[in-house]
Amino acid sequence: MKTTVANEVARLEKMSVNQLAKRFEEVFGEQCRSRHKRYLIRRIAWRLQADAEGGLTDRARQRAEELANDAEIRVTPPREKKNRTADDEAPADTIPLAGGRDTRLPPPGNCIEREYKGRTIRVLVIADGFEYEGERYKSLSAIAKAVTGSHMNGFLFFRLWRGK
Repeated sequence: MKTTVANEVARLEKMSVNQLAKRFEEVFGEQCRSRHKRYLIRRIAWRLQADAEGGLTDRARQRAEELANDAEIRVTPPREKKNRTADDEAPADTIPLAGGRDTRLPPPGNCIEREYKGRTIRVLVIADGFEYEGERYKSLSAIAKAVTGSHMNGFLFFRLWRGK
């Protein structure tokens, strides 16, 4: 990088955002739409260096155009919307659960116990959630938060992860 370009890039660091926006408009010949100082400094420095060094070669520009023409606009196809009914079969990649409950949970009526800071935490599994100290909760995570005071994964707190 030539010393004049290096000096100009060093001066960019000391400019305000308004001064950088004006310099951007001078260098690029178009209206500046950004107010992000670091972005403006990098763009202006890139243009100053490209102008001083000659920019991209014709071969590099041609190759970039070829790549841009071959690039697909959308990488993934849009999802198909299906109106499924209850009679339709579940997709092959899903496994239906008995009663819609997580298989890591014991059946309703059973207790989950865990020692935490010298006390035993007992949770009763009920059909529509859990019961802890006379209150009903929808998730084990809510109980773990009530016990610890911070958010925590309920399955990990009660050590109910699936063994492999």
